[in-house]
Amino acid sequence: MSTRIRTVSDVLDVKRITTQTLQEMKVAGIPVAMLTAYDFTSARILDGAGIDVLLVGDSASNVMAGHETTLPITLEQMIYHAQCVVRGVQRALVVVDLPFGSFQGNSRKALASGIRVMKESGAHAVKLEGGQTIVPSVERLLEAGIPVMGHLGLTPQSIYRFGTYKVRAEEDDEADRLREDAILLERAGCFAIVLEKIPAALATEVSRSLSIPTIGIGAGGGCDGQVLVTHDALGLSTDFNPRFVRRYAHLDRAIAESVQRYIEDVRDRAFPTDEESY
Repeated sequence: MSTRIRTVSDVLDVKRITTQTLQEMKVAGIPVAMLTAYDFTSARILDGAGIDVLLVGDSASNVMAGHETTLPITLEQMIYHAQCVVRGVQRALVVVDLPFGSFQGNSRKALASGIRVMKESGAHAVKLEGGQTIVPSVERLLEAGIPVMGHLGLTPQSIYRFGTYKVRAEEDDEADRLREDAILLERAGCFAIVLEKIPAALATEVSRSLSIPTIGIGAGGGCDGQVLVTHDALGLSTDFNPRFVRRYAHLDRAIAESVQRYIEDVRDRAFPTDEESY
């Protein structure tokens, strides 16, 4: 079996991923691979591996800062993480979450937040959670030339309203609202929509009804792409174990074992050797 990674460049003439590239991928039936990144080193590794999209997610609030939810992270902190990621990227599209409090209920505030992200970080797009209520913000951002990715289903910034992380849109009323919101976001000009933790059949239906790509997380295989939090996928964070997370590595073990060997070498004065000294 071949171990060669199938990249977008195998099918499309692409040197750098753009929002237009994602549209072409949907038309060509090439699933979009998306992961989170919060720092220069990991961004450079993921970009070099051929990832299509890097999301500077407000999940940094959880995996980088140790908060219980995504709510505490600030716009300034998101810009800092985005700056670090952009410096490590040569090919991938970099999308930045607008954090809680930086856009809700105020399209002018959303525009100001989006402009800061784009100008201060050099990122390529922003992502907003929500449906009908954020349409004015989406339109205002797009008028300013800022590409917008939407996010429907389980929206973590609304976790205290939901009161649970259970699957969303299982009931008919909520599923109908999600269908309507997806269409509204597409009409408003979003270039893609994340669908988080909704029934796979609904995600497939929505994906087929839209001309823009959908990116699933806990939404089954019928979306136009998939996203995971890198810390979950690589086993750096292992206390979060939803059904949709697949561990592609167990770096927590590898790092712990490496550190233990380092400690032993220091204790035994086996490190540094003469060859490692000046």
